[in-house]
Amino acid sequence: MTGSRAEAAYARAVTAFGTPTLDLLHGRFAPFVVASLTLLFNADRASVAVADAHAELAEVLDELRAAGYDEDDRKLPSGSGRDVCRNWVRLGWLIQQIDDDVEVYRLSAHAVAALEISGRTGGGRTRVSNSRVRTLLDAVDHLSVSAEVDPVRRLSRLHAERELLDAEIARIEESGHADPADDEELLEEAENVLHLARELPADFTRVAESLRAMQRDVVAHLRRDERPTSEVLREYLQRAQDVMQSTPEGRAFAGALRLIGDPDRIDALTEQLRGLLDQPFARMLDSTQRAELDAIARRVELGVEEVLAAQRRASHVITGQVKTHDPLRDRQIDDLLRDVIAGLHGWSGPATVVDPVRSMPLIDLGHLRQTTSDIRPPRAPAPLTDADDVDFLDHDTRAWGGPRYAELEAYVAGLGPDFDLAEAFREVPDASRRPVDLLGLLEIAHRNGLTDGDGISTVEALRPDGTTRRFAFGTVTARSTKEDADE
Repeated sequence: MTGSRAEAAYARAVTAFGTPTLDLLHGRFAPFVVASLTLLFNADRASVAVADAHAELAEVLDELRAAGYDEDDRKLPSGSGRDVCRNWVRLGWLIQQIDDDVEVYRLSAHAVAALEISGRTGGGRTRVSNSRVRTLLDAVDHLSVSAEVDPVRRLSRLHAERELLDAEIARIEESGHADPADDEELLEEAENVLHLARELPADFTRVAESLRAMQRDVVAHLRRDERPTSEVLREYLQRAQDVMQSTPEGRAFAGALRLIGDPDRIDALTEQLRGLLDQPFARMLDSTQRAELDAIARRVELGVEEVLAAQRRASHVITGQVKTHDPLRDRQIDDLLRDVIAGLHGWSGPATVVDPVRSMPLIDLGHLRQTTSDIRPPRAPAPLTDADDVDFLDHDTRAWGGPRYAELEAYVAGLGPDFDLAEAFREVPDASRRPVDLLGLLEIAHRNGLTDGDGISTVEALRPDGTTRRFAFGTVTARSTKEDADE
């Protein structure tokens, strides 16, 4: 082996161990980090509010310290939950962002990959199973069939597959029952499914992070104003297309998007997983494996939702930057900041004496206009016209006004000592037989004194426009004068 090959291999290893993924797994507090991130995040909790994460991590630290795990300085970090989370953000294990006006933490792609490696290594036996080998062989066979260009060979493969299927159908029809695989083989199949499912979150997170990285690059290029905006946007669209087509993570996301786009496929997947958990072999899975198997469909949905949210956020930020980008204003701000920094450098010497600003200067602006709707100066309003020149439609306004108390009181005074209110209202002249006059008559009767009867009276009122209204009320016997009521 040549020295150059050894150096190249060593350089690749150094680069790999310099990534946040292996740094997390080989760090000083790796067991604590893996355990804490596993408790904070799961398939149904892709993001955690910053305040909640700080409080929950503080509880984890308190419990472990109370159990005596802080006796060795290499086991638990120092500081509060907030300090630990901030350090994880700096190391690239957590991503801090805003979701629906709430500041949250999300796992980075490196942290997801590290948790997947840790879970696969410590989650049970790792073996070369029949299921895993068959998965590989099926993938190679599918690739070979897809790449086959000879129609004769492809037809031969299809006929062989059909013969196998026909033989299986005939056997089941003849025997009347299907022979499932034994529980040990089904357990291997389930472990292989879990192994494949654990790789999905890291792929989705890598796609989302690549979109966020593109967002930052595009905004930086727009702010630098080195190239036309249209050119920067075209490059962004091309890079977004490349992410979805030219990378394994992008292709995985595209396939998952096709799956999630068909609700029947997701429903069928969910039903299949629940049916598998009811099978006898599922009892051989531990509680964690059962939970992971049941959450596969939800994990796919959350992964696709994360990538789509990153796409929407990137489009929103870039659109806002394009709409509000003002190169001239940005240059003015940059010049102002440079002047301020230069002035601060001038004050940095030890012998520099700066007079403090004890008060802000005032400026006398005089009287400012309070409105800008009319550029003409305000003028006095026009004088009012004399009251003699105003025409009042007395007959019309009176007809639609309140009760005619004077006419009604004069009419009541001409009745006998006691009278029936309904009969009295029927005899009122048409001008005073409006609905409102019925209320006025009731008011006068109540003032003079009245007696309620057991019957029901109905009257017909005449409105000023000629229409009529019927009213019903309890029979009332009223008095014409108040003196009669006092006796």
